[in-house]
Amino acid sequence: MVKVIASSLRKGNVVEMDGKLHTVIAAENIHPGKGTPVTQLDMRRMGDGNKVSVRFRTTESVEKAELDTRDYQYLYQDGDGFHFMNQENFDQIQVQADVVGDAAPYLQENMIVQLSVFGENAVAIEIPQKVILEIVETEPTTKGQTASSSYKPAILSNGVRTTVPPHIAAGTRIWVMTADGAYIERAKD
Repeated sequence: MVKVIASSLRKGNVVEMDGKLHTVIAAENIHPGKGTPVTQLDMRRMGDGNKVSVRFRTTESVEKAELDTRDYQYLYQDGDGFHFMNQENFDQIQVQADVVGDAAPYLQENMIVQLSVFGENAVAIEIPQKVILEIVETEPTTKGQTASSSYKPAILSNGVRTTVPPHIAAGTRIWVMTADGAYIERAKD
């Protein structure tokens, strides 16, 4: 464990409080007009999954756990969770759905991700910033539409809804941001 100031904590960090480990799920530094700046942390306690909200003065010290972050290959999902394989020693690790969170729809077989592991448990995941997905459903292209007009709704192969330019049709493969599902560009296959 390492002592750090509260204002340096970010999402995915693991801290020790009251003898238990907590994963930071949201961190916000608040600077009121009057008074002392504070750091608001929303955390999930490891073991039982309870959510906790805590406020620290920004200069207060907090015990931060050291995490082992490595590349893992995504294998598959089953009723127990998501399964990944360590790229160095080929050990497999199971990750709970609440750790994967919003990244789940973007996981693709054999995708390389970064997992932060504490002890035997994965506590955070980082997936690539963009992925290629196929459009399975969208409105048909109308003659005379230009690329500068408004975007139209589309459903991707992973079930996520997004918006695409009017010239993009169903069956087209596109690059998508994993943070919000936003269209980037047509994939060059």
